[in-house]
Amino acid sequence: MTDMTIPLAPDGRTRRNMLVLILAQAILGAQMPMIFTIAGLAGQSLSPNPCWATLPITMIVMGSMLSSTPVSALMQRHGRRAGFWLGTAGGMAGAIVAGAGLYTSSFLLFLAGSLLTGLYMSAQGFYRFAAADTASEDFRPKAISWVMAGGLASALVGPQLVKLTADALVVGYLGTYVAVVGLNLFGMLLFLALDIPTPPQPRGQGQVGRSRRQMLRDPVILVAIICAMVSYALMNLVMTSTPLAVVGCGFGTNSAADVVSAHVLAMYIPAFFTGHLIARFGVKPIIGIGLFILAMAGAVALSGLELSHFFLALVLLGVGWNFGFIGATTLLTTTHSTQEKGRLQGLNDLMVFGGVTMASLSSGALMNCSGSGVAAGWQAVNIAMVPFLVLAGGSLIWLALRPRDL
Repeated sequence: MTDMTIPLAPDGRTRRNMLVLILAQAILGAQMPMIFTIAGLAGQSLSPNPCWATLPITMIVMGSMLSSTPVSALMQRHGRRAGFWLGTAGGMAGAIVAGAGLYTSSFLLFLAGSLLTGLYMSAQGFYRFAAADTASEDFRPKAISWVMAGGLASALVGPQLVKLTADALVVGYLGTYVAVVGLNLFGMLLFLALDIPTPPQPRGQGQVGRSRRQMLRDPVILVAIICAMVSYALMNLVMTSTPLAVVGCGFGTNSAADVVSAHVLAMYIPAFFTGHLIARFGVKPIIGIGLFILAMAGAVALSGLELSHFFLALVLLGVGWNFGFIGATTLLTTTHSTQEKGRLQGLNDLMVFGGVTMASLSSGALMNCSGSGVAAGWQAVNIAMVPFLVLAGGSLIWLALRPRDL
């Protein structure tokens, strides 16, 4: 591809790429609600200690954290398609290894597969940035929002595939991982249609643009990362424990899948209009509303253990994540030059998924080992949201009140 110029208008290329990325989010992305629905349950059956039940989910997020900077650097050098292909290869390898762990009843092998799955999760995180690569400034928040909205289909497809595949083979949950292999094979073909120019490489020696340390001194970048990290980490903290809490309260695996499905729907349905809201009201108010809705999710979860409480809490959790995370992503895209893009996006996802790793690791311990039963554990998970919401909300208010704030 010889054209190295990124067109800003009329966004024709962006719209074509959006279609590819929406399909990727919808079809390939289905593997994440599938795996997040069953990984904790499978981990509970394989692990020698119930406190480690959510460790497979932690390993997925850890794999994403560890690979985010290398994947971003690969995309900066060789283009988005190369990074997305690497992600599908990681998703396929992770499903194969995790499936082997289930087949042999090896918790360690299951964890290794989960770690490899994190490579796909990391690459998927860059779909939103890829949507903005060729977009004009006015169209950028809408492009990000619409690509995120592709997850709506994954919310419908993923949990239904769990219902069809979880018990399809003699070994429980193995059929789900076989289905994940197929999804990633499809994704490798899908990305052939992606048309995003490889960023021009800097000439000569020396680093172009600000260093990572210098970028973290930028108040807007710092607050964008904090809000993205808190939004994603708290969503993961609660969502990771939800299947354990639902099943622990006497409801079935299908009920847990339905709650997760409602949650993922709530994560992505607002994306159809989040970009428009940001364009109309500004990015910081939308982030603030997202953090408030996350707080409401915790309050509902603490109010009861009926299935309706789980549904409403997880719906609010999804909407809050959508506003907080899309808002923070949009804010971040306004803060860097083309030369700094790969460096900053990798740093952002390293910190975001570092927070998510700690959240998923803490989730199982809080749920299974912090009280006398399911009710106490679920309460501990939701109370743990409070200090982080205070941190993110306080940083956002500080940014809004700064003189000459950008």
